Amino acid sequence: MYVIDFWRPVLKGAQRRARTMDLEYLKELPVYLARDQPYVSTFLLALGSFAVVRVVYQTLSVLLQTFIIPGTNLKRFGSTKGAWAVVTGASDGIGKEFAFQLAKAGFNVLLIARNKQLLDSTASDIATKYPGVSTATHSINFAKADEHAYQSLSTVLNRLDVGVLVNNVGKSHAMPAYFVDTPKDEITDIVAINVNATLHVTYAVLPGMVQRKRGLILNIGSFAGAIPSPMLATYSGTKAFLSTFTSALAEEVRAQNITVEHVNTYFVVSKLSKIRKASALIPQPGAFVRSVLSKIGLPCGAGYSGRPGTSTPYWSHSLLDYAATLLGLPSVLISYTHGLHKDIRRRALRKQEREGKKL
Repeated sequence: MYVIDFWRPVLKGAQRRARTMDLEYLKELPVYLARDQPYVSTFLLALGSFAVVRVVYQTLSVLLQTFIIPGTNLKRFGSTKGAWAVVTGASDGIGKEFAFQLAKAGFNVLLIARNKQLLDSTASDIATKYPGVSTATHSINFAKADEHAYQSLSTVLNRLDVGVLVNNVGKSHAMPAYFVDTPKDEITDIVAINVNATLHVTYAVLPGMVQRKRGLILNIGSFAGAIPSPMLATYSGTKAFLSTFTSALAEEVRAQNITVEHVNTYFVVSKLSKIRKASALIPQPGAFVRSVLSKIGLPCGAGYSGRPGTSTPYWSHSLLDYAATLLGLPSVLISYTHGLHKDIRRRALRKQEREGKKL
């Protein structure tokens, strides 16, 4: 006890001197390197300059692509030659907006979704607004679709000159929940809609595009596929699949003049997101779709993310994606997302409880 007390001030003094020496050493290090180790100092200076120039170049590239440089013209995919645009999940939200804007660009449109009444209404509205465009609909429940249902859809698709395919149909969880607490039918429906539907529809459309050596496939993704999202594990996994599938397929068909693009998306006002109010980070479907169609072929904020074939075209989503890549803090973002989803679940459960008391 007394020995320890005796040495304690001695040890503290030694620690202070060591820290002082470290600071003095660090202060003198640049002088030492410049004077006695010129090759090392030159290398470090060059390395630092390269890092700065690289960040500046990447940032300018992202800004130019996001705000100034136009994407590939849709005429390349047959918009003025009678080609068709096929849109899944086309009865409302983002899918409906894609159908309208592709019709405006000159494409005939085939609308695919579950609700035939909504599809027919949308097709009628498009035909009224763009009388020179042909419209068609096909009703299919992707959550329950079997081989016969997909064969029926393939028969319809094989008759068309498809220039654009928008794999937009998607499903998320009713509310954030841990995987072990997620209903099994919700898991299977999410996989069936987000993965199987994309594979089947793409498989039906792609041979014709390869034969014509022309085509555009847009797979609508999510930030949840780039940043793992606890309490949305199944949805997050299916969106990560879309990103990887798109990267591989894009490379396979590049030589056939076919563009395959994974559209990385943050929140958009829609039924899927359950968000009704737009903001700088959350656009209306119209603004979002315009950005997608005007930036075809440009990665924008996803350009340096290590996800080839991915584009993040909407301006605020683009900057957010690039910032996440630049900061490189995936574990922090995953933890933040986990906390956010726990809070969303608590609020959703409280809302359910309040509504239950009203009945």
